Amino acid sequence: MTWLDIASLAGFFVTWAGYTIFARSRAKVAWCLASSLQWYRVEWMLRMLDREMRMPDTAIIGNLERVIGFFASTSILILAGLITALTANTTAIEVLSSVPFAEPTSVLQFELKVLLLILIFIFAFFNFTWSLRQYSFANVLIGAAPAPNSAEMTAEERRRFAISTAKVIDQAGHSYNYGLRSYYFAMAVMGWFIHPLLFMAGYVTVVIVLYMREFRSRTLQSILAAEGKSLNPPRNN
Repeated sequence: MTWLDIASLAGFFVTWAGYTIFARSRAKVAWCLASSLQWYRVEWMLRMLDREMRMPDTAIIGNLERVIGFFASTSILILAGLITALTANTTAIEVLSSVPFAEPTSVLQFELKVLLLILIFIFAFFNFTWSLRQYSFANVLIGAAPAPNSAEMTAEERRRFAISTAKVIDQAGHSYNYGLRSYYFAMAVMGWFIHPLLFMAGYVTVVIVLYMREFRSRTLQSILAAEGKSLNPPRNN
């Protein structure tokens, strides 16, 4: 591998880890999709405790699980395709060599790049399946929720139960988000098969897209506007 390959690969890991740390810390002081949805999750669980029938709540959880299950299954299919690509490396290298501006690639370089993609999708699969498990835990908590007007729990205990259940759903959402980011960064790795500079441009673009969607999107503005909040002022914890 050339020095440019090594630099682009190091930059890839630093950028991915750096954005993950930045997003988690930034969400504590500014509104983003994750923090705004957590507010709604708490409201959802508080209202769930006032309902006799909790079937709509479990149906919502079930819909979320189906979406995540799709991505988990897709990750397995992609992994199968990548493992197959390792066995057909000579043919794949010939195809890549015909792409304009493509840098010459040896068999070892090709296998290392495919191995990186395999590791990324394994990481995505584990995050998606962990998200599924956490949503199933939330289903259990909803099933164990006290009945409305029950004397078994005080108002403070009911609120604590709602916040804890919302937190489990929030953690499931974070795991889903990590898996989804893996797909974004895997798309950037595709550029490495052509040239390291395209690889660099790819993951820088991914970070910009992720930031704009999570912190500056119209969707976020609409979510906040529904409760009379604004995107610009800092969060009130």
